[in-house]
Amino acid sequence: MTTFLLVHGGGHGGWCWKPVVRLLRKAGHEVYAPTLSGLADRAHLLSPQLGLDTHIADIAGLMEYEDLTEIVLVGHSYGGMVITGAADRAIERVARLVYLDAAIPQDGEALVDVSPGLLALAGATREVDGVELGLWPDAAAAAIYGLAGCPYEEWAMARLTPHPWKSLVDRLVLRDAERVRGLPRAIINCAGTLKKRPEALLHRWNDAQHVRQIDTGHDLMLSEPEKVAEMLIEAALG
Repeated sequence: MTTFLLVHGGGHGGWCWKPVVRLLRKAGHEVYAPTLSGLADRAHLLSPQLGLDTHIADIAGLMEYEDLTEIVLVGHSYGGMVITGAADRAIERVARLVYLDAAIPQDGEALVDVSPGLLALAGATREVDGVELGLWPDAAAAAIYGLAGCPYEEWAMARLTPHPWKSLVDRLVLRDAERVRGLPRAIINCAGTLKKRPEALLHRWNDAQHVRQIDTGHDLMLSEPEKVAEMLIEAALG
């Protein structure tokens, strides 16, 4: 049995893993899929101070209080920032990192550094109760997430929430970057997303012991849940 901890991307919540969680549990694995502070069922926790460190603390805290060990820590999209930081905070609990069409940051980088296309959305942010929010769930978001034609499209669009912009521009600060870099890792790329990665950084998405590619939309956990579950189990085995 493997313990999977699944971390969602921007604008999403733990809900987006539901089809994959069902399949992983059916295969006999233990699975956690929390929602990050300020999003989905935790949107009431929004504040001007909420940022990347808050989300890292969400995941590091869950690992500690659930007393999880030998975790396969999976991050989708923005979740790649979070799992890198959470592994740094609780490295003794993590067996493997899996970057699922995710940001792969280095110490001192923000999501906008590794996914510069996000800067095109900076002008579409809105301030609500003193909190700058982006990735509003509209037609543009649907295109970014690759939900068109997905069986879960309407279900997902009804659950997306705007994302605290601060967390996308906050810089990742690691205590021991080399130790985190030494963790076993797997990378699962969507072909379409890979074409949009910055050319100067493209090598990062092929730099792992286990690299796989799938031709589907960015929200692959919804468009191809069966394949994603299979790929996560394969990645966990190394």
